[in-house]
Amino acid sequence: MPAPARKSLLVPDPRVRRRNAAEARFRIYGLIAVGLSLAALAALLISILSGGLPAFRQTYLSFPVELAEARLDKSGTRDRAELQKATTLTYGNLLADALRKAIADRGIATDGLSDKDVAGLLSAEAAAQLRNRVLADPALIGRTIEVSVLAHGRVDGYFKGRVTMDSAERVSNIKPGQLVLADRLAAAGMLGLRFNAAFITAPDASDQRPEAAGLGVAILGSLYMMLVVLVLALPLGVAASIYLEEFAPRNRLTDLIEVNIANLAAVPSIVFGILGLAIFINFAGLPQSAPIVGGLVLTLMTLPTIIISTRAALKAVPPSIRDAALGIGASKLQSVFHHVLPLAAPGILTGVIIGLAQALGETAPLLLIGMVAFVRDYPAAPPEGLFDPASALPVQVYNWTQRGDPGFFERASGAIIVLLLFLLVLNAVAIILRRRFERRW
Repeated sequence: MPAPARKSLLVPDPRVRRRNAAEARFRIYGLIAVGLSLAALAALLISILSGGLPAFRQTYLSFPVELAEARLDKSGTRDRAELQKATTLTYGNLLADALRKAIADRGIATDGLSDKDVAGLLSAEAAAQLRNRVLADPALIGRTIEVSVLAHGRVDGYFKGRVTMDSAERVSNIKPGQLVLADRLAAAGMLGLRFNAAFITAPDASDQRPEAAGLGVAILGSLYMMLVVLVLALPLGVAASIYLEEFAPRNRLTDLIEVNIANLAAVPSIVFGILGLAIFINFAGLPQSAPIVGGLVLTLMTLPTIIISTRAALKAVPPSIRDAALGIGASKLQSVFHHVLPLAAPGILTGVIIGLAQALGETAPLLLIGMVAFVRDYPAAPPEGLFDPASALPVQVYNWTQRGDPGFFERASGAIIVLLLFLLVLNAVAIILRRRFERRW
């Protein structure tokens, strides 16, 4: 019989070449998938940032205003009750007169615009801003002060590129002549864009004042709900996980509980909203649109996630840790709380923070419990504030996208940026805690 031909390991045969080609194709497919994912993420971020960053800048008008005592405090007593009789209409007329005077003093042409058209450059919120400032400091009455008040939303849109001369000719709430006057005021230093801190601190505004809408109430409402979720979900979820993983007997009841927990983690969030509406509002009688109800609903939704992640962290601790603790005379409770739980803490904290981040971005269950309501007043400090009406960041985004003015779409994109920043902070904290407390063996 002829001797079989010897094959060199350095020369690949057809099977090896096919295997190597398959591996090369798989690497290419993986790189393509990663590239597409990064491209989609970049497109999403560019879209959000391009639409939302302008919300952090706002157009303001700056000019001197004489706070005449005869118009604001006829009694001259500076009594707050008397000062409150001067309505925003009075302050609006005061601002309009001061703006026309400032334009005339600087010699800026108005090109035949009426007094009403000139006053139309001011936001409807400007009068309320000045009134609140005077009520906070009545000593201003009788003096001439420099004010910076919001410009009209269409003027703001003109400087941000949303409004053009052509579009101004087709709408009724702004005229091309007003935009020309706005350009002249900007050249004179009376009008310009600046950082809009009120977007973070101010409450929501009506449909006619998109330039005044802010996230103050929504941010407070989200923080209050996260406080409720943290206080309730963390101890309940961790305690349930420790019992199920370390102490519960293995029988049909515990198997049924584990299956139900896994199923609850996959239940759509809107189902928890229906449950919260039925139990906490209709049965318990808690107020609608209150952070306490939203926090309770989000707690129910977050508990399965925390329980599953906590049990996974407890399972990751080697059994030898438990055996060693029991071998030197520790009780079962001591071995769990003195040895197993500290080693599982990084995974537990990570699961809790990820659950909070998931709850922070939920919208559907909050819509069902009435948190979509228009709320202008800030909630009080806890615990009373937990029962006051409030909104939430994802609900505020939804609310603004339902309004017709393009300024609200800009606000919605800005609110998404704020929400993403909150989520990034929570995830960064989870990563830091994991690396800080992680133990390797």
